[in-house]
Amino acid sequence: MPRYIVERTFADGLEIPTTGAGAETCLQVVQNNAEEQVTWVTSYVTADKRKTYCVYDGPSPDAIERAAIANGLPIETVCEVRVLDPYFYTGSSS
Repeated sequence: MPRYIVERTFADGLEIPTTGAGAETCLQVVQNNAEEQVTWVTSYVTADKRKTYCVYDGPSPDAIERAAIANGLPIETVCEVRVLDPYFYTGSSS
């Protein structure tokens, strides 16, 4: 399954409470994503909480966008990515 990075901007900042209500919000996102065969892997949030960079697995950029719409989430960019690991180069000869 392809992997994507999704960049989002939240003008007022992103607030997900660390309560049962926050957990319910995240669970609903996961359920809506499943409808599009999309898996939310992890997200990175800037210190000011206005930008997120989210890692998703899914069948296509369109599926990622449909899941975002279902969840009422903005999308700036969707970019397919592959892992670049610095340890890939250890042990190789010049």
